[in-house]
Amino acid sequence: MLKNTDIHIRDPFVLPVMKEKQYYLYGTTGPESWTNAASGIDYYTSSDLQSWEGPFPAFRPPAGFWADHNFWAPEVHVYHERYYMFISFKAEGICRGTQILAADSPQGPFLPISDGPVTPRDWECLDGTLYVDANDQPWIVFCHEWVQAGDGEISTMRLSDDLKSAIEKPHLLFRASEAAWAQEINSKGRKGYVTDGPWLHRLTSGELIMLWSSFGEGGYTVGMARSISGEIVGPWQQFPVPLYAGDGGHCMVFRTFDGQLLLAYHRPNPSPDERPFFVPLRENRSLLEIV
Repeated sequence: MLKNTDIHIRDPFVLPVMKEKQYYLYGTTGPESWTNAASGIDYYTSSDLQSWEGPFPAFRPPAGFWADHNFWAPEVHVYHERYYMFISFKAEGICRGTQILAADSPQGPFLPISDGPVTPRDWECLDGTLYVDANDQPWIVFCHEWVQAGDGEISTMRLSDDLKSAIEKPHLLFRASEAAWAQEINSKGRKGYVTDGPWLHRLTSGELIMLWSSFGEGGYTVGMARSISGEIVGPWQQFPVPLYAGDGGHCMVFRTFDGQLLLAYHRPNPSPDERPFFVPLRENRSLLEIV
């Protein structure tokens, strides 16, 4: 059995599977995060979020697959009774993008359902997530990466019902610099504002909020925004104070089998020390708070 401190991953994503009473943990493979080689994506299973079995293979690139490094931020969503993995890929000379894979089980094997990413092919994109609106219309919410955009953006596009393609052009939701807490970074001679890891959460009040990550005074930071209209297209308003500012982020939210709301994120941000953390959350009117 492994403990959380034994698992070196970034961008942890937890899928509770009620019929098995098991939690599935996916994430960016830590030792491969920043290399130009990637072997695939694994998963771990646990009944208590403390002791884990694995790693087990969830995705291995098929022969001739277009990407060979930076297999980043896998998320597994249940949609119309199938399991869909949203994951970002990169290859030399080809823009990073989020592609959608599918499987009949949370264990995989996950296989591509389209030829390449669903994000714009001439954009450097990452961290796509699934949002399904009240009309059962699927959307992808993703980041237009700061390395190309300068001021990192979060955008959305409607997807086809089978999730194989985008059916409209990107709609800009907001830029990183709109958050008062976000700070410009300087990496390898490039300056800009980062957007990472958008995650949508509908509060019991009906308000739609988004958690997302960038850099602030405390290092890697999780911020919050809310949709004034309550719809995915916004407009979006930034909360002035981050949800978490302790050099950890790229989060998501899930409920335990007994109904507790938890935040999953990695901490700290520098490699090779990243590990998954799970902390309780509570809803406080129009926002989330760490307990």
